[in-house]
Amino acid sequence: MNDFAVLNTGRKMPLIGLGTWKSEPGKVKQAVIWALEAGYRHIDCASIYGNEEEIGEALQETFSPGKALRREDVFITSKLWNTRHHQEDVEPALLKTLKDLKLEYLDLYLIHWPNAFQRGDAPFPRKEDGTMLYDDIDYKLTWAAMEKLVEKGLVRSIGLSNFNSRQIDDVLSVASIKPTVLQVEGHPYLAQVELLAHCRDRGLVMTGYSPLGSPDRAWKDPSEPVLLQEPLLASLAEKYKKSPAQIILRWQTQRGVVTIPKSVTESRIKENIQVFEFTLEAEEMKNITALNKGWRYIVPMIQVEEKRVPRDAGHPHYPFNDPY
Repeated sequence: MNDFAVLNTGRKMPLIGLGTWKSEPGKVKQAVIWALEAGYRHIDCASIYGNEEEIGEALQETFSPGKALRREDVFITSKLWNTRHHQEDVEPALLKTLKDLKLEYLDLYLIHWPNAFQRGDAPFPRKEDGTMLYDDIDYKLTWAAMEKLVEKGLVRSIGLSNFNSRQIDDVLSVASIKPTVLQVEGHPYLAQVELLAHCRDRGLVMTGYSPLGSPDRAWKDPSEPVLLQEPLLASLAEKYKKSPAQIILRWQTQRGVVTIPKSVTESRIKENIQVFEFTLEAEEMKNITALNKGWRYIVPMIQVEEKRVPRDAGHPHYPFNDPY
C-alpha cells in the first residue's frame, strides 16, 4: 500500500496531511512542527483560516539551512477565498498566501467554494439583515486565472473544493490545465461513493476533509449522529488495537482518498499518521462504506426567523442542491 496518491500531473500527494482549519493561532505553529517531526509530508491550509502567517513561521524554521527537511519534501495546499473569484483578484490572493506561508510556490491551490461572495476586504460580506452579499461570477472565469498561476510557476497544480459532479464537468469542459484534486467533506457517514467514482473517471484525486466528523464545530446540533461513537468502528478498533479515528483514516487511505485530520494535540497528531501498518479486510471496508447516511456536518448555517437554514443555499452556484 502506497502512502501517496498520484496526481494527473505525475506528482505524488501524501495520503495523510495535517488539516489546519480552526487551529487557533498560538497553537498551529507547534502543531505543524509536531506533524513534520512525526513524518507528515503534507499540510493543508487556506487563507480564510486566518493562520497562514503562523504556519509560515513553522515552515520557515523547518526548511531553514542545516535542517533535514527541504521545501520540496513537503506537499503544501492552500485555497482561494470566495471574495477573490474575479480574475484580477486571483494572483494577488495567492501572492498574499505565499507571503504569509513564506514560500515561493504551492504544490496545490484550490478554489475553496464554487459560490463567490461580494468582492472586497470583508471575508463574509453581509447585508444589514445579516444575510450574505453574493457575487454570481462564473467559476470558469476564476479557473482561467488559476491556470495562469501554474503557467507562472507559482503553483504546481490546481484543483477544486466543495464542487459537485456537474460543476467539475463544467470546469473540465473549458480547462486547458485540468484540475488535479477535488477536496470535499468525507467520512463514513458521508462516504461520497458516487462522487469518488466520478472523480476517478476524470483523473481527479479526492481529498476528504473533516474525516472524523468535525466534533469541534461551532454550529453543532445536539441531535446529530456522533461518528466516533459508531459501534462498528469501535469493534474494528478493538480487533486491530487501534483507535476508531485510525480505523476511519485507514478506510479512507485504503480507498485512495487523501485525508487531512486536524489536531493541535501532539499524541493525536502522531496517532493519525500511524495507519499504514495494518490493512482492513474487503468485507470490513464494505461495512464501513455502508454506514453512509449522506450526512453533512460541514454546511455553514444561519438563523432565519427561528429556523436554522444553510447560509448559501440560495446562491446560483451553491454545490449541495445536487445529489452529488
